[in-house]
Amino acid sequence: MIETDVVIVGAGPCGLFQVFELGLLDLRAHVVDALAVPGGQCAELYPDKPIYDIPGFPTVGAQELVDRLLQQIKPFAPTFHLGQQVQELARQEDGRFRVATAAGTVLLARAVIIAGGVGAFQPVLLRLDGVEKYDDRQLFYRVREPARHHGRNVVVLGGGDSALDWALQMVGKAASVTLIHRSAAFKAAPASVSRFRQLVDEGKARLLLGSVLGYEERDGRLTALQVTGIDQSKSTVEVDDVLAFYGLSPKLGPIAEWGLNLNKNQIEVDTEKFQTSTPGIYAVGDINYYPGKKKLILSGFHEAALAAFAIKHQLFPNEKVYLQYTTTSPAVHKKLGVPD
Repeated sequence: MIETDVVIVGAGPCGLFQVFELGLLDLRAHVVDALAVPGGQCAELYPDKPIYDIPGFPTVGAQELVDRLLQQIKPFAPTFHLGQQVQELARQEDGRFRVATAAGTVLLARAVIIAGGVGAFQPVLLRLDGVEKYDDRQLFYRVREPARHHGRNVVVLGGGDSALDWALQMVGKAASVTLIHRSAAFKAAPASVSRFRQLVDEGKARLLLGSVLGYEERDGRLTALQVTGIDQSKSTVEVDDVLAFYGLSPKLGPIAEWGLNLNKNQIEVDTEKFQTSTPGIYAVGDINYYPGKKKLILSGFHEAALAAFAIKHQLFPNEKVYLQYTTTSPAVHKKLGVPD
């Protein structure tokens, strides 16, 4: 069992900034996230998309924002538990919280902050009877080892940024690349769509507009996908690997079972501490609800700051907590490693 001051559930921008605000107050944090990398939606859904409403940045890429936040919290050395969904959250007799993940990690924290965005993201699955037996063998919802697909017949499913990005990445490396999308309207960056169409015109890739409605297999291997085009034409595409990028679906998941007051799929909090209906459990970012709530990253940053001060007071009720300005405080500069 790992003991810490605070467990943060969620490693999106608000969860990452929460580490910073806690660190300024000398509070240690462990961060748990169901995704394999930190960054939440910014890293998983739209890493290349520009964001225009982060103060001080006329424009900043979503992944760039995540990278800068990770750099900002380095002085506080948080521990990340990635690719792990929190399954259990229970108060112990001594007032601390036992936080257990599906991977078997168990943490004991004096406070918990839920920064889970709109919930844990799960990939939208390819809905064909029995095809799940090929998961992580020939059917992939995330690309963890790009080289394993080189030299193979790759079919990419979807029309968003992830689908186009990986289709473009595989051209020239895979034996063949076919992109299948249900319509001519893409949700990816126009430049990516234009580049892929150019590759199709050059005969370096193939584009099919339609839906995958069946598959073929032989000797325990997936061999082909059956596609019905938007014009109702039928075709069969030989395949070694399928990369399915139909998007990610947010699920509140086990959070719904933790006994917290909910407003639809959001956790109710107060606007002084951003504490939930359970003392010691807080919620910041898109997952919380209060009158006037706006689902903006900058709003989550504000919530993280106030939650940190509330937790400091909760854990050290007899200690005076001073607001220290990062521009002038020698104590803060020492924590951040700012040169004298």
